[in-house]
Amino acid sequence: MSNPFLNIFKPVKINHWNLRNRIVMAPLTRGFARDEDGTVTEEIAAYYEQRAKDGVGLIITEGITPMLSGKGTYGVPGLYTDAQTASWKKVTEAVHQHGGTIIAQLWHVGRLSHSDLIGRMPQAPSPIQAEGKVHKLRKPYEMPQPMTAQEIEDVVYHFQMAARRAVLAGFDGIELHAAHGYLIDQFINERTNKREDKYGGNLQGRLRFLKEIIMAVKKEISTERIIIRFSEKKDDDASYVWNSKAETLQAYLELFRETGITILHPSTESYAADWSGEFNFHQAVRMQWEHMIIGVGDLSLERAEEAINDGVIDLAAFGRPFIANPDLVQRWTTGLPLTTYDATRHLSVLK
Repeated sequence: MSNPFLNIFKPVKINHWNLRNRIVMAPLTRGFARDEDGTVTEEIAAYYEQRAKDGVGLIITEGITPMLSGKGTYGVPGLYTDAQTASWKKVTEAVHQHGGTIIAQLWHVGRLSHSDLIGRMPQAPSPIQAEGKVHKLRKPYEMPQPMTAQEIEDVVYHFQMAARRAVLAGFDGIELHAAHGYLIDQFINERTNKREDKYGGNLQGRLRFLKEIIMAVKKEISTERIIIRFSEKKDDDASYVWNSKAETLQAYLELFRETGITILHPSTESYAADWSGEFNFHQAVRMQWEHMIIGVGDLSLERAEEAINDGVIDLAAFGRPFIANPDLVQRWTTGLPLTTYDATRHLSVLK
């Protein structure tokens, strides 16, 4: 039996959230939404309710697009229509009924989409085509259209409206997906952003888009309820690394402090992987960050407990184990064996 008195299983207060434990269900794209209108189904409500009933501390939803152009594959839910907002209420009410906490991850894929999915050419900061093929559609990525200043303003507005709808739908907070080579990250990445206006050029200019989105969503939801997910890794560019790790990380953290953000979700494929020659990514963030950190990256229960005890992270996120084990928390606390995640059986895309 796992020790139910481990720190990871103890209740914790994170800003406004009174969490039952420090275990987070990581965002996992499931593709269960109605593709024709982006509303969530009874299947999705039951999926989240089951995990809330099990006792997970915090649920971060699958990526929810704030507008149609942000959709990157089939079955992605939205949060930009009244019908979508109403459909998410079924989910939040079910989670809250079991004492759970759930936040909406807002996700725009930018150039990693296709006109077959969104009815128009994908948008990006610059006309640079991604390598590879669109998920499920299996067609090569198209050359994206560079966004005009008005289009940038429109996307920022849609993020703000999605945050407003998240509140109306009963979510306890939001996470902005600024990682993994999606639209926000495409603005930050010097390989995908060749703009010469205020949204390009140096690192501060490339971070402006994220800053404007944060400032916009703050008008709808308190800063204490906003999480930022960011990363060095790009899903479509395995070779990418930050040119200057120290300078880039410092610029991110300065932006987060300036905008009042207090919860970060640094993303990496492996929590244990060396990042700077001496520290892993989360350790490097912790050395400069005084607020909350969510750890993620193929964590085991034991490693997560160690990282919490060492003060590196405050919460620990798990992905695949939650797909294969809806009752993951109970299995850990009672000593029941875990079902091994099998991609062919537990269809999912991990973001």
